[in-house]
Amino acid sequence: MRRRDVLAAGAGAVLAGCGRDDAGGVPLWFSYGGKNREALLALVDRFNREEPEHRLSAVYQGDYFELLAKLRTAIHAGRAPAVTHVVAEILPYLAHAEVLEPLDSIAALQKDFGFVPELTQNGAFSGDKNRPVYALPFNRSTPIAYLNGSILKELGLAPPTTWDELETFALAATKGKEGERRYGFSCPIDWWFWVALVAQAGGELVDADNRFILGADAGVEALQFLQRLVHELEVMRPPSGRDYNAWQVQNQEFIAGRVAMIWNSTAFVRYLEDNAKFPVVCAPLPKRDRFGVPTGGTMFVLPKAKTGRMPAHWQEAGARFLAFMARPDTSNEFATKTGYIPVTRAGVELLETSGYYEKKPNDRVAVEQLRHVKPWPWNKELFRVQREVVQSRLEACVLSREDPMATIQAAQHVIAEGP
Repeated sequence: MRRRDVLAAGAGAVLAGCGRDDAGGVPLWFSYGGKNREALLALVDRFNREEPEHRLSAVYQGDYFELLAKLRTAIHAGRAPAVTHVVAEILPYLAHAEVLEPLDSIAALQKDFGFVPELTQNGAFSGDKNRPVYALPFNRSTPIAYLNGSILKELGLAPPTTWDELETFALAATKGKEGERRYGFSCPIDWWFWVALVAQAGGELVDADNRFILGADAGVEALQFLQRLVHELEVMRPPSGRDYNAWQVQNQEFIAGRVAMIWNSTAFVRYLEDNAKFPVVCAPLPKRDRFGVPTGGTMFVLPKAKTGRMPAHWQEAGARFLAFMARPDTSNEFATKTGYIPVTRAGVELLETSGYYEKKPNDRVAVEQLRHVKPWPWNKELFRVQREVVQSRLEACVLSREDPMATIQAAQHVIAEGP
């Protein structure tokens, strides 16, 4: 599938804010709101003060998936922004479509930024490490566990380190009748968390030939575990809504004390600490056969200039901004304001030696958990498998108690048939 086929998938109108008149600044597209948005906009303002000749104009484009849909349309129409960030799983797809600039061919980016290896393109993906670099790490994360510290103390338990311990904690923490129940555990029925469970059960998304097997037996066991927590033990409350709406609903349930432990992105560390009326305790995800988590969040990319009539100075401005955001001081400012992982080794070391992690131990959890990262497969079908094949089947299986093995086999069959 080449560029014209991929881009035809985009639909809808291209935003008027991404026209050729950049009097207000070179366009940067971004996602998310709240503290994360405030942190990014503060850094964009700082960049504009330091480099006014490369002034950027930041334009909010909805959540990750809304941004991506608009980006596809914009590239197809020749109205792409100079710089944006995209979810990591879409990178193989966009690289195959030849719509991204190889960053290692741009002068301003031909240097060793000292990135944390697991957060880079090569560290976040398996396969050939000699492929061009199409993306630089930005708001990078892993899933982590958040626990109500008051309930931990009340029960005299430690954060779970195994699936069995998770069951034990969730059973002990669940109390009350239906409608007034405090649940012991909650996790969105979502691809990202299911992938973590697959890794913990010893499975892989692809086989040695890079063909999707969806964890095989481990994929089934991950679904069985979720079904057991929801239906048999009745200790898990799946949050309502889909995609990031479900994540936000779950955060509110946790803050309100209606759930004792949740799995969510490290991106919410500051938000949950600032809004909960109890101590928030973060912990790594537990294991079954092994520890394992995927990386999440987004990476910066520069849409390819030749896909449209992009002014020549846009690429230079975008590259200069990426270099600015890769500085340890800059990436640390974003990380400490949000909870995302610092993307440079120097930045992590600075937070360690300054005593920051001693004062903010929750921020250290995702950094330490990076040693258990399972890279994504570099496969152009990865994003399609996630969004079009697996996600809805996960929800139906767990919520409607469909057969886990049949669910995985059906998904494998659809993938084998191709798009």
